[in-house]
Amino acid sequence: MTIRIGLYPGTFDPVTLGHADIIRRGAKLVDRLIIGVTTNPSKDPMFSPQERCEMVRSEVARQGHANVEVRTFDALLMHFAEQLGADLIVRGLRAVADFEYEYQMAGMNQQLNDRIETVFLMADVSLQPIASKLVKEIALFGGDITPFVSPEVRGQVNARVAERAPGNRPEGVH
Repeated sequence: MTIRIGLYPGTFDPVTLGHADIIRRGAKLVDRLIIGVTTNPSKDPMFSPQERCEMVRSEVARQGHANVEVRTFDALLMHFAEQLGADLIVRGLRAVADFEYEYQMAGMNQQLNDRIETVFLMADVSLQPIASKLVKEIALFGGDITPFVSPEVRGQVNARVAERAPGNRPEGVH
């Protein structure tokens, strides 16, 4: 019996309700879904890869998926997918701008390994505007991120914002 393995990669900084929706739906498509939490220094991460991994694990546990696991990786996506024996890459799409980027990435990934398919899942209409970058910006400017993340993640983001507040930095750190 062949086990179908899917990989949902991302930075998840922080994990949002949009990510949770794609995890829930992606888990239905495969026997085993691996959430790959990766580094991307160009995105100016708020949380370390280990912290993000724990956030995603908490969200997965909250959803109750027995077939989902979470791992960190810092490698070329297709190399990581090959190591896992993945059959497909799961990607979430919110808008046309996402599609253009993801379409290009899927094409490049296909050139690297044409045995691994990319599957696009459209975000739920109510979750389409949610982006981790915007969640962080809203939080940094004192806005309410309740509609975009779970209560647990909201607490972690707000705590990190409080740590970064000018009055909470050690002397000499700006």
